[in-house]
Amino acid sequence: MAERNGIEQIVERVVSQALESHVPKLREDIVQRVLRELPAATEVSRESSGGADAAELLRAVTLIYAGSTQREILRALLDGANHYCERAALFVIKAGKATGWQGRGFTDGDAIKDFSLDVTTGLLARALQERVVTAGSASQIDPVFIEKFGGPGNDHALVLPLILKDKVAALVYADAGRDDSGKFETAAVELLVASTSAWLEVISLRKQAPKEGASEPAMSAAPVAAPAVENTSSFVDPFAGHAPKHAKASVPVEEPQAPVPEPSVEASSSAAVPETVPPAEETPVVSAAAAAAPATVETAAMSPEDADVHRKAQRFAKLLVDEIKLYNHAKVMEGRKSKDLYDRLKEDIDKSRGTYKKRYGNTAAASGDYFINEVIRSLAEDDQSIMGENFRR
Repeated sequence: MAERNGIEQIVERVVSQALESHVPKLREDIVQRVLRELPAATEVSRESSGGADAAELLRAVTLIYAGSTQREILRALLDGANHYCERAALFVIKAGKATGWQGRGFTDGDAIKDFSLDVTTGLLARALQERVVTAGSASQIDPVFIEKFGGPGNDHALVLPLILKDKVAALVYADAGRDDSGKFETAAVELLVASTSAWLEVISLRKQAPKEGASEPAMSAAPVAAPAVENTSSFVDPFAGHAPKHAKASVPVEEPQAPVPEPSVEASSSAAVPETVPPAEETPVVSAAAAAAPATVETAAMSPEDADVHRKAQRFAKLLVDEIKLYNHAKVMEGRKSKDLYDRLKEDIDKSRGTYKKRYGNTAAASGDYFINEVIRSLAEDDQSIMGENFRR
């Protein structure tokens, strides 16, 4: 038995290392597959309503894949879902119970964060037990939930399981709101939840590989012992860091303007220390010479935390600019020739710049100015004059 345990540990380590080496390629493949599966309407001009809808859906999926922590990914899911339904809420499943994490579109949003949802009957029980998307009337939802938050005006509700490693880690509730004329595009919400499940799996694999690698010396010295486990990742308990207030003390959960606990894919039994999403603020200007060169992260003199923030910011900037190029190929080519690229893409550039600053404008990565650097590098081919005289850093 001891020999078998040692072999299993070695196999797990080797598989994890192999997966880690392929995660970047896997991430790129996932994004490309989503792009290919989106309706052909994504190829039409963004001025048309169909193209605008598809573009917004692609942006929501892209922001999910841009997240590198569970908190960032789940926030992006709820924000994206709120474009396609009036109300959405995520409930963490732990020990067979569902506890509210965050919601969008509810009058009393704070009450969602500690609401204990009855998942023993109706749509919720079916979604949890059969791991399928369920839809039905409000009468099939926890009556206490309906009494507290009000039922949907059209009497139609949707419950979606968020699955990790063949286990329902959370349930997402969605409806059209109290007004029966509210928006409710169920297919789009389903796509966002499915994308979130896939990306959380990838993030878990990415975190697990270093953990297994770090445990190698311990396994060599004592094969019988269980591998050393850091408080990082685990497929078994993906939301271990979440605990309702009525169960035990925990870090308060607040809206994006304040720190919130991350529904964690971590093995720790205590609440995870939240990362703060800082408010947007103006990014310092860097030299034109720095802008002309592709943005790189010099991590040697940085703390591990700051280096990680820089890498995330650079990756996020590239995703935003790649999206601009995807939908505006003709404008990019014309703008390069006429040297008025910014005038042609002003709305897209300003919107994406605002998104970038909201996330990284007041972090250690602010000095990198990665979004503008990427705009000049990728759109203007390292020539700022191509952006035109109205362009401002």
